[in-house]
Amino acid sequence: MPKLLHAEIPYSPRSIWQSFHDSNARFRVVVAHRRAGKTVAGLNELIRACFRCPHPNPHFAYIGPFLGQAKDTTWAYLKRFASAVPGTTFNESELRCDFPNGARIRVYGADNHPALRGHYFDGVVCDEFGDWDSAAWLETIRPALADRKGWAAFPGTPRGRNAFYDLRERARRGEAGWQLWELKASESGILPESELADALKDMGQTAYDREFEISFDAPVEGAYYGREMAQLVTDKRIRAVPVDPLVTVDTAWDLGIDDATAIWFVQDVGRERRLIDYLEVTGEGLPDIVRRLEEKNYRYRRHILPQDVQVRELGTGKSRIETLRSLGLNAIDIAPNLSVSDGINAVRLMLGQCWFDEERCARGLDALRQYRRVWDDKRKVWSDLPFHDWASHAADAMRYLALTRNRVSLGPRNLSIPNFGVV
Repeated sequence: MPKLLHAEIPYSPRSIWQSFHDSNARFRVVVAHRRAGKTVAGLNELIRACFRCPHPNPHFAYIGPFLGQAKDTTWAYLKRFASAVPGTTFNESELRCDFPNGARIRVYGADNHPALRGHYFDGVVCDEFGDWDSAAWLETIRPALADRKGWAAFPGTPRGRNAFYDLRERARRGEAGWQLWELKASESGILPESELADALKDMGQTAYDREFEISFDAPVEGAYYGREMAQLVTDKRIRAVPVDPLVTVDTAWDLGIDDATAIWFVQDVGRERRLIDYLEVTGEGLPDIVRRLEEKNYRYRRHILPQDVQVRELGTGKSRIETLRSLGLNAIDIAPNLSVSDGINAVRLMLGQCWFDEERCARGLDALRQYRRVWDDKRKVWSDLPFHDWASHAADAMRYLALTRNRVSLGPRNLSIPNFGVV
């Protein structure tokens, strides 16, 4: 590393990271095995950028999936390397490092990405992007790079074919401004072969392939639908799915109050369930959501909603089902009040009949891949409870769809239409 303000940063990059530091690509994707040094390399790239940025008051960020996790894995490293620069100060409460030239680096979590709106960044490291809510990048971080043409690096280990996989594909295709590095443990030489052999024995082939051989096809650990989502890919049932104007559309909702509302759109054709669209909105009221449905110009048959749509609000005395009906949303069907585990099993059975539009359902598909169990750290087992995060909304709406599948007859009109999946 170069000298910065007459100080030598105590970092000597491994040879496999040197080309990453030398690159001028605006968007750098690094798919690397565990213990490859991603965090250290990313932080030192930020430190160096603080003294190379041509703009006044440069702002940089290291963003992990969750703030607590980012603090545990990153803050001590940042203080260790940045403290070599004389005059550097650290703000413990804000996880912020300020250099004497006016540049700063701050550690954030993508779990509260709306709080970052209004910030600008000259460069960011988006750590373990596969664990992110992809909306954090699209709605918050990417716009924050625009006015100063900031750069972004994405170091991570695969978590199935999710948004991180999509970024890797952009870099693999060589899109302008994108560059890709892939580091398998069997090829990097960082970890001894004996250690890798022991890890394989302890972890099993699936987890080992994901964590050390950077396989995007290995199921996400603890994921409810890992096997089913992989089968969808194998069967090529995630693709462009045409909207048939002769077939009516059902919607299935998960209603949010303080968080997101998720809606799946499905056409039933014979035994096929064609997931033609997905909508997710945050901070919008029921009138806005109904307007969005009207703008899609689908021929709606019914709208499946959860049990809590019948609860009356204290402020108005009206239930949300009454509000929806007053807005012209009729043919409402209430999902049965069954357990989460019953719903998950229903989804597993239903996915074998599903086709998903790859583009319109992209965010919903990411959520289904990431929907997973809570890890019980005390007992060292996966619990029966789902982990509640951004992926829960789409997964809950899918449960309501699966549980209500057979409550309304599909009718001969839909059954007479040929299946597009049959050659």
